[in-house]
Amino acid sequence: MEERPETELISIPATPRGVSTPEALTPSGQRSPRPTSAAGAKSSASAAWTPASLISPRFLSPIGTPMKRVLVNMKGYLEEVGHLTKLNPQDAWLPITESRNGNAHYAAFHNLNAGVGFQALLLPVAFAFLGWSWGIISLTVAYCWQLYTLWILVRLHEAVPGKRYNRYVELAQAAFGEKLGLWLAVFPTVYLSAGTATALILIGGETMKLFFQIVCGPLCSSNPLTTVEWYLVFTSLCIVLSQLPNLNSIAGLSLVGAVTAITYSTMVWILSVSQPRPPTISYQPLSLPSFSASVFSIMNALGIVAFAFRGHNLVLEIQATMPSTFKHPAHVPMWKGAKVAYFFIAMCLFPVAIGGFWAYGNLMPSAGILNALYGFHSHDIARGLLAMTFLLVVFNCLSSFQIYSMPVFDSFEASYTARTNRPCSIWVRSGFRVFYGFVNFFIGVALPFLSSLAGLLGGLTLPVTFAYPCFMWVLIKKPTKYSFNWYFHWILGWLGIAFSLTFSIGGIWSMVNSGLTLKFFKPN
Repeated sequence: MEERPETELISIPATPRGVSTPEALTPSGQRSPRPTSAAGAKSSASAAWTPASLISPRFLSPIGTPMKRVLVNMKGYLEEVGHLTKLNPQDAWLPITESRNGNAHYAAFHNLNAGVGFQALLLPVAFAFLGWSWGIISLTVAYCWQLYTLWILVRLHEAVPGKRYNRYVELAQAAFGEKLGLWLAVFPTVYLSAGTATALILIGGETMKLFFQIVCGPLCSSNPLTTVEWYLVFTSLCIVLSQLPNLNSIAGLSLVGAVTAITYSTMVWILSVSQPRPPTISYQPLSLPSFSASVFSIMNALGIVAFAFRGHNLVLEIQATMPSTFKHPAHVPMWKGAKVAYFFIAMCLFPVAIGGFWAYGNLMPSAGILNALYGFHSHDIARGLLAMTFLLVVFNCLSSFQIYSMPVFDSFEASYTARTNRPCSIWVRSGFRVFYGFVNFFIGVALPFLSSLAGLLGGLTLPVTFAYPCFMWVLIKKPTKYSFNWYFHWILGWLGIAFSLTFSIGGIWSMVNSGLTLKFFKPN
């Protein structure tokens, strides 16, 4: 039997245009699209290309058994791994893409740690201005809206053949263009990370102070640490933990943050509703001296609700830590982990908001339900139980600081490696993280008004969660113009932009009228 020439054996049809090809397990996560052919596109437009198409039965049939066995084994390998990719060495040096051994469990831990935290403690503050009906409606709408945009981001991570968008800014640049995407995405994502870190220092330091007062009691020294000094203690602990090198390395911390968040959220609302309510409690929305003041307060309250669902700036980064092949794309474990995480997030946010408002009504202090619990019931609840609740809040704040700071660390190191063309040394990496921690500390000392900061954060960063993903879906997926899908995403996106402007104005007004102080309950 005449043997076929070797060149004929490897002659294969071209890949149809627009069909995604898989990637190899490389630090870059980028994939090389194969050349396209008009004839091949017409003949196989309906069938997706797979790596196994390289070795089809047409070419296996005339080959002897040993060679066929080798090629069948190669077929299985190609199905599992994919094909050669373009390597980007810089990705292997950066904290987000340095390790790609993530899985659905890691995704659940990271999403839960990012999605539940101190912002849940402020939701009853928003209800004090919105009342029962509008408070529950706004919280429900925001939850459903952000869950849909989360699904959009997970699907867009590998939307373009030959590319994985490992960071939120990269996806924005692909959708809006290099310059416009950079301007639209960098400010809100960095502001969200840095603003969240600052707010975590405020709530973490204040909670450590309350924990010390509960544990120490009357035995405290005559010169206890001031609130600013407690901020410094908390910041120092954050800096020590921030020395973990990459996003996958803090999976254990995210697990601790997730468990502590669920635990203290449950404990806070159960302890609140189990105690007698204050005799002067009222559920009427807080009335302010003027109509304009009431409007701005409602805007700020809605901004607090929006801020409760921050975390979408980390979705692509979390998904980037997972391996992705043709048979096992990264969006599958990511969505599994996200669904589990957001089920528990709902089980934390809704009871805290509803239970906290039921227990304290419009007597809720601006610092949130934790300070209300201490102020109203510090003598009614066992000291050990109260101290445990505060300690869990501290652990959660320490864990959340790490995951929200990771994109900023990644940006610092990306700039350094791009300039020097070498990875950061341990001293350079540590220096970046120490610098970032103390910058947030000084911002927190200068702007210690948490509830107003939360409203402004929610307003300015709202497009990251509620608006930009809708625009990205239209610009990248390109649904039929003037179809329902097209109208739905454009309307949803522009509504998000409008809400962002409105809530930001409310947050600025609240900051200006807060007297630049945070009204914490003082111990009796």
